[in-house]
Amino acid sequence: MAEPLRINPRFDEDMHLDLVSPGPPRYRTSTDNPVRYVTVVSKQDGTVLGYVWADDADDAAAWIPRTASGNRALAEGGHWHARLEGAKGRGIPPSQALVEMLSSPQGNRGRVLPGSLDSAPNAGAVELLAKGG
Repeated sequence: MAEPLRINPRFDEDMHLDLVSPGPPRYRTSTDNPVRYVTVVSKQDGTVLGYVWADDADDAAAWIPRTASGNRALAEGGHWHARLEGAKGRGIPPSQALVEMLSSPQGNRGRVLPGSLDSAPNAGAVELLAKGG
């Protein structure tokens, strides 16, 4: 009998796998559960830049930029996203991260609007609010 034909000689070589870090800990970024959220406004003129929402049941929280605020809202999002990552890294639940934002409301260009803590039926409702709906 003839020797089997090797289709791809690389399959005979030892494999080398690099372990890749999954990155910093993060909350989930969507939920169908009810959420609590705060409004972030511009320090300069009080324009709404976006919203930070949280839900403990799904260990979820995220920043949602307000569409009408354009690039200012997108730029400000990095700050709020970093605060959420930091809170997750310390192992605190999303609702506690929201409380921290209320107690220390300053961002780069924005700040949490005092008294803006509110509820929504889910994250999609906050997204709709951010789109102007």
